Amino acid sequence: MQQFFQGIKLRSTLTQAIRFRQLNTRYSISDSILAILYPIILGLGRIETTILLQQNGVFQYLASLPTYPNPTTLRRFLERFGSRGLTAFKNLHDQFRGHFLNKPQRLSSVIFDLDTKVLTVYGQQQGAKVGFNPKKRGRPSYQPLLCFEGKTGDIWEGIYLSGDIHPAPHTIGILERSISKLPSGVRKIRMRADSAFYDHTIAEYLQHVPASYAIVARITKPIQRYVTGLSYEESFPGFWVAEFEYKPWRWNNAQRFIVVRRLIPEKPSWQLSLFKMAGYTYHVIVTNLSLKPLNVWRFYNHRATGELIIRELIEAYTLGKIPSKDWVSNQAYFHLVLFAYNLINWFKRICLPIDLQRLNLQTIRNRLLLVPAQLIRSQGKPALSLPNSYPYSKTFMKVLENAKHTEISYPK
Repeated sequence: MQQFFQGIKLRSTLTQAIRFRQLNTRYSISDSILAILYPIILGLGRIETTILLQQNGVFQYLASLPTYPNPTTLRRFLERFGSRGLTAFKNLHDQFRGHFLNKPQRLSSVIFDLDTKVLTVYGQQQGAKVGFNPKKRGRPSYQPLLCFEGKTGDIWEGIYLSGDIHPAPHTIGILERSISKLPSGVRKIRMRADSAFYDHTIAEYLQHVPASYAIVARITKPIQRYVTGLSYEESFPGFWVAEFEYKPWRWNNAQRFIVVRRLIPEKPSWQLSLFKMAGYTYHVIVTNLSLKPLNVWRFYNHRATGELIIRELIEAYTLGKIPSKDWVSNQAYFHLVLFAYNLINWFKRICLPIDLQRLNLQTIRNRLLLVPAQLIRSQGKPALSLPNSYPYSKTFMKVLENAKHTEISYPK
């Protein structure tokens, strides 16, 4: 990872792009950011557990950190960083996104997947509010709203909301910022989202862009009447499709609705199983795509990758470990987690063999990062000695070689 970071000039870009006054000058801004990013990547969980790295001279040597700050120093830095340096950091993150979207191959089209997640809190964290919380009713929460690029898996935009805020009013801003950051040459934009984003203002904005969309519809009584009166075509056993046009209340134009009917024994995603009747489940998607109904459903179903990414963010990247009671600090940590995720995603695309690029972070840790080894000095030169029994030594050396040849010009 350190070799990859050197190749993309991570430390120098952080140093040049993010500057603000600090009372504690023992650690530079770039040192402090890296001291938070590495534990996220290594899976140490809470900030308190980073104290283990204070005693680890080998880690400090490999990561080019002179020493390692204690948890209190990191929390104080998060507060300063969130209030003074976060805007510059997000701009830098955007520049990296634009560079890596076309790595290793240039994209002419993108797919934006929108999703949100409830993060339950158990203390007195600022900004945490009681809202929709299906697992812990009545508990306050935060609510990250994320936009992924469906082909690469990169997180393209994200905001941190209180738990009582509906995501729809913030969606157009997310999409505007995501689209504005696209490199030249991207000509086609498509968007997928669940029923939380079923809103006429979102559809009208996408029509104006223009962009295509497939959004799960909320089942109102008029839509129920349409669904029950349709003539369905069987695509394969136990699976039927149909479509209709309907202008919902407050929408400017009639919309195309795709309906998928399946037998109840299946257990589809709760986001799609909007109602059951007469032995069937019905899924309804509003879209402006010109694809056949079955292909619209297939296109939307690939959005499930976004749900896996959110699960990995919570379980592997400690997104659910709220580090502070301070709202600004938690915002800063949220954006550092997103950056850590993208760094690993870019690392996989650039450095890992093709057959390993779909591995999740935990598997990458087990195979490549959390490996017993010795740092020795042979004729005065430091060398990392891997164990003879290490089964992935060839892969390790190949990835290391790829990382050494990673180059990126500083984004201007």
